[in-house]
Formats: sequence, structure tokens, C-alpha cells
Amino acid sequence: MRIGVLGTGSMADALATHWVRAGHEVIIGGRDAHKAERLARGVGDGAKPAGLRSAAEAGQAVLAALPFGAGADVARDLRAALEGKVLLDCSNPVGPGFRLLTEGGPSAAQQLAAAAPGARVVKAFNLCHEGVWRMRPPVFDGRPLAVPVCGDDETALVRVRELVQDVGCEPVAAGGLERAGLLEATAALFIALWVGEGADAQAIAPPLAFAAGPSRP
Repeated sequence: MRIGVLGTGSMADALATHWVRAGHEVIIGGRDAHKAERLARGVGDGAKPAGLRSAAEAGQAVLAALPFGAGADVARDLRAALEGKVLLDCSNPVGPGFRLLTEGGPSAAQQLAAAAPGARVVKAFNLCHEGVWRMRPPVFDGRPLAVPVCGDDETALVRVRELVQDVGCEPVAAGGLERAGLLEATAALFIALWVGEGADAQAIAPPLAFAAGPSRP
């Protein structure tokens, strides 16, 4: 698969590195040509640097590895290039005090979809620090990390599930794009617990066997 990456930061680096190792053709797009070239060299395995528009045009799937606030503006500028493309959003609209910046409005993923209405937007990869995505693979106590995926287009979901598996993780169907805001709110809560309180966010949920309460004899 040809994958265009919009952005030259840590998430772009972590995910693109997995995908080139899985055999995908990756094009790193940035506003700053030197940063795009440096990241492409670091990713290696034939990753190519480009401008944002060229990366969007080249990719069958496009990762928007951009800060919240910039993503929608970039998508709006590239809406023609993103027409019909899978547009993968991994952003977290979390601000000072671990506040959800989209509270009461559309999610970051929905804002991308509104900015590029011809794109097939999917939300994934937003619940963990970029250091987790650098792991080869992200496996804990012998269990691969599960990655919730939200989207409305089944063909786009199939492609994103493949990209999740190429990172060494297990995709989990999390519903349509209207539920992306729940993933973003979950990230805000988890970050507040992990970083703000030093708490184990994973411990707030019981094992699956107890999700509906303990079984009764």
C-alpha cells in the first residue's frame, strides 16, 4: 500500500517506521522540506520525502499526524488531493489541565471529515504515547495491544485494520465515526489519570468475563 504521511513529528516517525518494515511504500510530507527529508532518512527502507500535497496525492491511505487545530486546516487545503482517500486521524484534542478541547462540539476526526468531505476518515492510534507505538511490537504480558478503530466506510476500515496489524496490534471495531469523540474523551481521561494522578488507568476496567457483573450460581 502507498501511505502518505502528513506531518514530521513523533507519531509520524513511529507509525511510518512500522509500515515501511511491513513492506508499504511511505511518503513523508511536511511543510519544512528539511524535516521531511530528515524523517524519511530516519525511517529508512525507501521512505521518500515530499511536500504535504504530494504526500496526500501519492497515498492510497493518508495518515494525518498533525496537532489538533492544524489538522482541519491542512485537510481543507488538500481536500481535492484527499478525495476518495482513506484519511487516518490519530490526533488528541487535549489541552492544559487535560481538558478535552472539543467538548460540546464535533470531534477532531469529524472536523477532518468536514474539512475534506470526499475523504474516508478513520480514527485510530490515539490512546497511547508515541513511545508505545515505537515498540516492536506493542505486546504486554504476552497480549498484543488492542487498538479501537472508528469509521463509516468499510473499505477504509479494512485498510486501517491492516495497518493496525502491521504495527503488531489487534484492531477492535469501535463503531462509526460519530464515536470518535468517545475515543478522544477516553484519551483525555487516561492522560489525566496516567500523567496527572500517576494512576493505572487500565485498572479501572474489570476483565471481560466480569463486564456484565460476576456470574451468579
